[in-house]
Amino acid sequence: MNTRTSTEPTGLRETKKRETRQLISDHATRLFVEQGFERTTIAEIATAARVAKKTVTNYFARKEDLALDHQDEFAESLARTVLGRAAGESALASLRRAFLASVAAQDPVAGFAGPEFSRMIADSPTLSTCLRGLHDRREDALAEALAEAAGTSADDITACTAAALLGGVHRVLFRRIQELTLAGRGNPEIAAILEEEATVAFGLLEPSLADYATA
Repeated sequence: MNTRTSTEPTGLRETKKRETRQLISDHATRLFVEQGFERTTIAEIATAARVAKKTVTNYFARKEDLALDHQDEFAESLARTVLGRAAGESALASLRRAFLASVAAQDPVAGFAGPEFSRMIADSPTLSTCLRGLHDRREDALAEALAEAAGTSADDITACTAAALLGGVHRVLFRRIQELTLAGRGNPEIAAILEEEATVAFGLLEPSLADYATA
């Protein structure tokens, strides 16, 4: 009996899927920057990537997913940092450490996306709304992580309030990076400014959260 199969190895199929997804995303970003998010259609993206329109929607359920394609990573980032904090480290200390590391690395997920991408988001009501929703998702996930870290229920008022404060600092700093980027500042200069401003911003929470959820 012939047991051979013409099916491609799983690893090769997954590699091709990742390559196709990245190809679509790259062409979409280019078109969004050139034409604006609102004016670019899925059909134009499919044509540029030389794939069927259905292929685009199979990989990206919503048009905004093409522009903001690290949504889960962004939404889970603060919770993941808190849950992975070092022994003796508070939630505040871990989040400050992680944010300063992302500033030093000029991480796009932290806001260092460059002037063209930042302008694309700022000029699009749809993407601006989507970004606010991602901040909300990130704060909700952080509240759950803080409750787990403190050993309280998910609706604990302290965890929810702490998440709002810590999430608020991250919103302010993210917006600050965008503002400086759109003002023409380069990433190294922005990183230097944000290092100082982040230290001040997180320091404001020290009186209330210095020892909260310490591992």
